[in-house]
Amino acid sequence: MAIIYQSDDIKSPKIKRREISNWIKSVATSHNKKIGDIAYIFCSDKKILEINIQYLNHDYYTDIITFDYSEGDIISGDLFISLDTVRSNAEKFNTDYAEELYRVIIHGILHLCGFKDKSTKDAKVMREKENEALKQL
Repeated sequence: MAIIYQSDDIKSPKIKRREISNWIKSVATSHNKKIGDIAYIFCSDKKILEINIQYLNHDYYTDIITFDYSEGDIISGDLFISLDTVRSNAEKFNTDYAEELYRVIIHGILHLCGFKDKSTKDAKVMREKENEALKQL
């Protein structure tokens, strides 16, 4: 079981992979989950739009798309993150790029742990869980 980091059509972000992986495992454990195979694929807006159209029939940009392959309490998945959208969201929300990137990284893990964000109520809970996780980093 492993957490891997790749880039598709963009330069990989400079992150401390071992530290981030340990943080991800800690957050998963705090939600009674174990890490299976997790793949982070960093990409551009162009690539994430292609994925969004092809697999989800959504014709818009997003910061992350999570494909969930979890079974029971073992979380696994492919998490595509658009670094272009992360950067524009950091500017839009007047936050540090690295903080926004970490928020998106953990957002995908929280989805794999079972948290949703479609309703206003669920989105509020998701944001609280993201903030709790960011404090652990």
